[in-house]
Amino acid sequence: MTSQPDKRSPMPRRAVLGTALGGAAAAALPGTAHAEEPLRTVPSVAEGSVAGGAARPWRLRDTMTTDGAWARFLRGQDLLWSRLPTRWYEGPFLGDGLLGSMVYQEPGANRIRFTVQHGRVQDHRPEFGSGWGTCRLPVGHLTLDPVGHIVSVDWRLSLWDAELTGTVTTTAGELTLSALIHEEVLAVHATADGDERVVWTFHPEEAISPRKISEAPPAGYTANPPWTTRTTPDGTEQVLQPLTGGGQTATAYRRTGDDLLLSVGHSFPSDTAAEADSLRSLRRATSYGALRRRHTNWWHAFYQKSFVSFPDQRLQSFHWIQLYKVASASRAGGPVMATCGPWLEPTPWPAVWWNLNIQLEYWLIHGSNHLELDALATTLRQNQEQLIANVPVAYRSDSSGVGRSSDMFANRSVGRPGTGAETGDLTWALHNAWLSYRHSMDKALLRDTIYPVLRRAINYYLHFLTPGSDGRLHLPSTLSPEYPVVPPQDTNYDLALIRWGCRTLIESAELLGLDDELIPRWQEVLARLTPYPVDDNGFMIGADTPYAQSHRHYSHLLMVYPLYLVNWDQPENRDLITKSVTHWHALTGAHRGYSYTGAASIHAMTGDGDTAITYLRKFFDTGTRYPCQANTHYTEAGPVIETPLSASQSLHDMFCQSWGGVIRVFPAVASDWADVTLHNFRTQGAFLISAVREAGETRFIRVRSLAGEPLKLRHGLGGALTVLLDDGTPARTDDLGDGTLAIDLPRGREVLVHSGSRPDLVIAPVAVSEPGAAWGLP
Repeated sequence: MTSQPDKRSPMPRRAVLGTALGGAAAAALPGTAHAEEPLRTVPSVAEGSVAGGAARPWRLRDTMTTDGAWARFLRGQDLLWSRLPTRWYEGPFLGDGLLGSMVYQEPGANRIRFTVQHGRVQDHRPEFGSGWGTCRLPVGHLTLDPVGHIVSVDWRLSLWDAELTGTVTTTAGELTLSALIHEEVLAVHATADGDERVVWTFHPEEAISPRKISEAPPAGYTANPPWTTRTTPDGTEQVLQPLTGGGQTATAYRRTGDDLLLSVGHSFPSDTAAEADSLRSLRRATSYGALRRRHTNWWHAFYQKSFVSFPDQRLQSFHWIQLYKVASASRAGGPVMATCGPWLEPTPWPAVWWNLNIQLEYWLIHGSNHLELDALATTLRQNQEQLIANVPVAYRSDSSGVGRSSDMFANRSVGRPGTGAETGDLTWALHNAWLSYRHSMDKALLRDTIYPVLRRAINYYLHFLTPGSDGRLHLPSTLSPEYPVVPPQDTNYDLALIRWGCRTLIESAELLGLDDELIPRWQEVLARLTPYPVDDNGFMIGADTPYAQSHRHYSHLLMVYPLYLVNWDQPENRDLITKSVTHWHALTGAHRGYSYTGAASIHAMTGDGDTAITYLRKFFDTGTRYPCQANTHYTEAGPVIETPLSASQSLHDMFCQSWGGVIRVFPAVASDWADVTLHNFRTQGAFLISAVREAGETRFIRVRSLAGEPLKLRHGLGGALTVLLDDGTPARTDDLGDGTLAIDLPRGREVLVHSGSRPDLVIAPVAVSEPGAAWGLP
């Protein structure tokens, strides 16, 4: 049976409030002072008691410590093809956070296409907007041109090695190939048998916005100049693409024996630096084998940072593919993901969208313990001057913002509240950066990025808050992202972000030891800000604007998820949460994939794992209008990467949550999933959680503290508990009620929590109880 809270249960005896994410309940919940009482030891079973004999040190028996174990496990998650993919959303995909390639049949031809696209390649003419002037630009594609007609393929995309391998059978023989991308080099090793030959052709593509599929260029737009080609003295071919707005893209490629190596460089404002960059990358690569060694070393270390296994084969495989995908699409220090990722195809979305997409793209990096992929925090840190320049001149002395869509430098102006503009997107993106801080407890990130940028983002709002006749502070008209009505006053999207921002700034100032002159103003806003507009159906879009037509975004529910300002630990709000999410999905027609993943995560917050998985499965239902595709990518008139990645976050929310200063282990596991293993799942407070669920019951939880933060653990265990530090001595604990323990866990130490006799502390894959076909075209 799934361990789930009773939706009718009374208010918990004590509440634990440790972060801005849970601060909404502070005034409503009694008994918080109890958390300040001295910690005491929870009664343990005899084996955990020092009085019963010498302490018994313990340690996990992790079966996933060897390359062989990982190779075997991940082989079961690989994508397979026995048919030639004919579309980008059917084929294999490769990437290193910058360079990306998708592999599928050349449309209308007997060839295999390897797309060549790069996350830094964009136009530089902001006067034409993000859709045309600063959009991602195409680079080109390679084709493998066989002699005979293609009969079949046998391909495997190995997650463990991040490598495509396999054969192409034709009427003339067989081609055998391997392909990978590393250090901005696409490397392919190909051989031929029979009468086949290996023939490669590079096809440059016009440097024009992929948005051309849906609209004409804006007035005054002129095309970029044509590319030119040259051959270097060592036989390397180069395609050089100058840009009207300045800058250059250079593609260099050479064939040495059976190896083809290709690299892309992009420079701005330099009109020539890309040429040298692309050649330098090729020289580093030297050969397929040499590059592959560095490549596999990186990926093998990447996967071993965390582990999750659960008994649904197709969803388990999907989850591991998303980790492969996000690491292929983003790395800290690099460009933030565009909505299409690094795999550019004809699309209306060749830019960065800030009103939902960018946030969903990066959520799963936290729990999976992969903060090294956080290019969003990098983008906010590196482009603070641009964020200032995005607001109207009159507000640049103290404010920042970003418009709905931008290039990788966040170059897009934001409108003024009162004009119906969408103004909250930067604040929501900062919530992602805050999550990275909370999962790392990296004060440099808080001090140098989150605090100064959030301070300016909230300041922009404060210029427009005005008192009404009710004595409350009100916000003039702003847009609730993508809700198609005249923008209302007091939009719930913005009210939630203002509340979260002010609370987070107050908490951050305390953490950083700052006596900020604006603290009284933030406190006043929290005390006087108008309540969220609500009607009989739950949260409205804004004042006098009910949720009355189908809406794919959940922007009007942001206070529930992901901000958790209104949450399930507040019994007085449970009915409001339930009817709000029910009404949101009752009005159908506009729902898209992330509508289902968002509903799944909200239901996971309530502890209802079976409803959560029901919503999540809608994303995979081929009967819906916009389902997950064969290679786990997703399309709405073009590639949109955020939704599959957010589906993995929905799984995270079912397995472990850490909002409000409390870590919740297995809070909403689907009742069909009797067995689940988590290992080194990262939570807020910089804890690593390992936990095993067997036959529907939690067997043990291990917590490692990386930062020495207060630990409050909602464990889901029954009976007498054993709570032991890593040396076998009992930990100092305090029972906070509602199945929650406060545990004194110093930095660098571990604690084991279980009931009954000590279980086998084994970390291993669980048996599959729900078999499923491999992803791809098996």
